[in-house]
This record gives sequence, structure tokens and C-alpha cells, in this order.
Amino acid sequence: MSLELSVVVLAAGMGTRMKSALPKVMHKVAGKPMVGHVIDTAAHLKAAKTMVVVGPDMPDLIKTVAPHPTFEQTDRLGTAHAVLAAKDGLKGLTGNVLVLYADSPLFTAETLARLVAAREENDHAVAVLGFRPEDPTGYGRLVTDQNGNLTAIVEDKECNDAQRQINFCNSGVMCFKAEDMIATLEAIDNANAKGEYYLTDAVEVAQKNGQSCVAVEVDEAETLGVNSRTQLAVAEGILQDRLREQAMVDGATLIDPASVFFSADTKLGRDVIVEPNVVFGPGVVVGDNTVIKAFSHLESCVVGEGADIGPYARLRPGAEIGAGARVGNFVEIKKAVVEDGAKVNHLSYIGDARVGAKANIGAGTITCNYDGFRKQHTDIGAGAFIGSNSSLVAPVEIGDGAIVGAGSTITGKVEADALTLTRAERIEKKGWAAKFREKMSQLTGKK
Repeated sequence: MSLELSVVVLAAGMGTRMKSALPKVMHKVAGKPMVGHVIDTAAHLKAAKTMVVVGPDMPDLIKTVAPHPTFEQTDRLGTAHAVLAAKDGLKGLTGNVLVLYADSPLFTAETLARLVAAREENDHAVAVLGFRPEDPTGYGRLVTDQNGNLTAIVEDKECNDAQRQINFCNSGVMCFKAEDMIATLEAIDNANAKGEYYLTDAVEVAQKNGQSCVAVEVDEAETLGVNSRTQLAVAEGILQDRLREQAMVDGATLIDPASVFFSADTKLGRDVIVEPNVVFGPGVVVGDNTVIKAFSHLESCVVGEGADIGPYARLRPGAEIGAGARVGNFVEIKKAVVEDGAKVNHLSYIGDARVGAKANIGAGTITCNYDGFRKQHTDIGAGAFIGSNSSLVAPVEIGDGAIVGAGSTITGKVEADALTLTRAERIEKKGWAAKFREKMSQLTGKK
């Protein structure tokens, strides 16, 4: 691939079979809208220009694909009509134009690069991606000649007996010679049962103009178009398998790969160990030599080198875990920095806070960060020790090296190296419990 590349992404469909108020292509696979996957693939191809064709009243979709320009297909009159909605963006382009579908998030950059290179090789007017399903029924057939040139795309219902035996089928993805594209699309008519303008007819138009076309084969798994929730789940499964494989290729150990779920942007360092049943939401970065233990959930957070997370830990957006830090079982961290070597070992909530380096947070400790109207900050100094079952009522500051006694409720500043505790006076009434049991036994008849 050496010529300039532009991309048109078709995203105007509503997806009625999804039974959703959300535009079909906004449904997520691996934590990212399907249209986002397609745009990212275009970016990997270093596309000079990416345009998105949307339908009427899709403001959220337009916002999602920004800053890429959008063009509205007001009347949905077929795929060729949809591409021509971007006519103003196509004018003056040179080289190649890829037409992609926003509901087909599984095509790889490598596959699309092969398609573009095949179009360039003999200056074909059109290149089409094809696949070979076990059962081709329902798919348009790609008819090729003895030289491998694509001569026609024939819809299943229009196939003759010989064409019906062909198992080389149309994926829908096409690459055009940019200089001829508009003229080719404008020559397509709607003389068919649906009265629509089909992009597949571009091959027939090119043939009539004496131009050649070519088909490139791709694995069927990449061609999946999502039109239902069931197909959305299939796409999720395929992409998760890819992400798991890539994580292991890049040097992470997944104890039980099938039980680990990634987002498309998850970044794991080398020698990370991920135990079973871990979920990575969007925006997670994990440093080298880290252990993520079973049943942990991480989202929009950063985990430093050599940290130890879980089991059953939850790192929410804004959590920053330092090198060698420990976040243990049933601990929730939200919008908080846990600095190098600090420990929050179990049963704690740390939100809107800083936990200083090598500080220790005892079991059951919580930062009381919300007063019903505002989120307030808690600052815990380096080397501080917070005793179990303590409540730190923000805004509050615990100085370096300070100790907070177990069971305390802290509402004001604790000086560095000080011991602070708040406890009610102890009351003990000897023999009271035995007398209580005797009395209740007489009243209830129970011993």
C-alpha cells in the first residue's frame, strides 16, 4: 500500500433487530462502541481522511466519532446511496477509498491493508473482500475468472444453478480507486425489487467501463456484521479471544484465559499475572510484575509496577496504585492515589484520597468523602497507620507517621507522628448478662 488512503464508514442504520433506542453502531464490544473499533482500524491504516455517514437525529453518534466529519443519509436508499451521501468529502481524493461498515468491528488492519494493496497492484477500479462460509446460502456470490479477476457479484436469489455452487461470498467491504469512485457510484441504478442503490453493482459498472476488479479472501470470523444482540455477543467472544491471545503474546500470564475479560484499550505490562474471573473495564493500565488476583474489577485506573491487587478488589475510575502497593480483598478504591508500598489489605473504602507511601490502612477503614452535596478529600501521610474500623470524615489530614487508634472517628487534622483515638467511656456491669438471660427465660419460657 503506497497511495493515499481515505475511509468512508457507513453508520446510518438504526438496527431495528437490536430493539434499542441506541443506534446500533453505538452498542459496545470490549468496552468500546462498534463504530469506535472501525475508526480505530482506519487510524492503524494511517488513513488521511475518515468520513462517517450517519442517519437523521444521531447526535450521540456524531459526538462519538468527532473530530471526523459526518454526512447525513436522510433517506435510506441503499449502500451506494449511503456512500454518495459523503460525495462532498469524496471530491478531489486520490489513491484509495475504503468503504467500511460500523456494525462490522472485527476486520483487522492487516486484512484491510491486503485489500488496498490488491486494488493498487493492477490499478483495479474496485477490490472486494470475500470469504468462504460452510453454507453460502443467503450471501452474494463473488464470480471470478481464470485469472482471479472479479467479474460479478450476484445476489443469492438471482444466482443460476452454477453460481449457487460458488462458496466465495461477499463481505461487503470494498476498496475503490478514488479518482473514479464518484462516477462509478453515480452510474449505479435502482432497477431492483427494493428500488435501492446497491454498492455491489459497482463491479458491474466497472466491467462495462472496461475496468478490472479483484477479490481478496478473508477468514469468515472477521466478516461478522452485528444485527442483533445475539450477534453482538458473538462479536464480543471473538474479540475477547483476540485480546486474551495478544495479552499472552505480549508477556502476561492468564491463569484461566476464558474467564478474563478485557477492554479494547487495556494495557498490561510484562510478567503481569492475572488470576481467574478478572474484569478490565475501559482505561486500565497495569505495570510490569503486577499480580491481579481472582474476581477483581478494574476500570479507568493505573496500577504501578509490582503492585498486588485482590482478590475481590474493585478499582474505580481515578484510582492510581503505586509501585509495590497492596490493595487486598473486598477493598474499593475510587479517585484516590495509593502511593508506593502502601497497604490497604481488606474490607476498606478509600475515595477522594491520598494514601502516602508505606502507609497502612486497617480493616474496615473508610473515608467519609461525601456530605450529600460535595466530595471532600482525605490526605493520609507517608508511613501513617490507620487502625481497623476507623472513619476518616473528610476533609481531613493525617500527618506523616501518625497513628489512628482502632475504632476512631477522625474529624480534624492529626499531626505528624501523633497518636489519635476517639472512644466512648467503657461501662461494665458485672453479672448483668446472666440476670438478663434468667429474666427473659421466665418471660418467654425459653432457656
